[in-house]
Amino acid sequence: MRLDKWLWTSRHFKTRSLAVEAIESGRVKVNDERAKPAKLVKPGDAVHLRKPPYEFSLVVKGLSDRRGPAKEAQLLYEETAQSIAERQKLAAELREVPPPLFKGRPTKKDRRELERFQAQYEQDE
Repeated sequence: MRLDKWLWTSRHFKTRSLAVEAIESGRVKVNDERAKPAKLVKPGDAVHLRKPPYEFSLVVKGLSDRRGPAKEAQLLYEETAQSIAERQKLAAELREVPPPLFKGRPTKKDRRELERFQAQYEQDE
């Protein structure tokens, strides 16, 4: 089965064109080699997939001609234990990052508050 079609049927990408785009940009490797969308995958192949900020190390367990429900898609691959642990560690780190002060460009009010805060900080020193 083609790599792009397998990534689509295993529900790693919503469309085949998104899968092709990821493969062509070098975010997908098969057996530690950069692959092309038409690369044939078979059970037992190792697929390394980068979907920033996460990385997945998968082992192909099966093939499917159609994109079925998520429960069926999960039977097509197995994620390695090390990959799961790294992904959970990164998710925990991302949860601890404080939210940004502003969404987009600060308003005039936001700038004034920031200036007051900076002035107060400079006085304390």
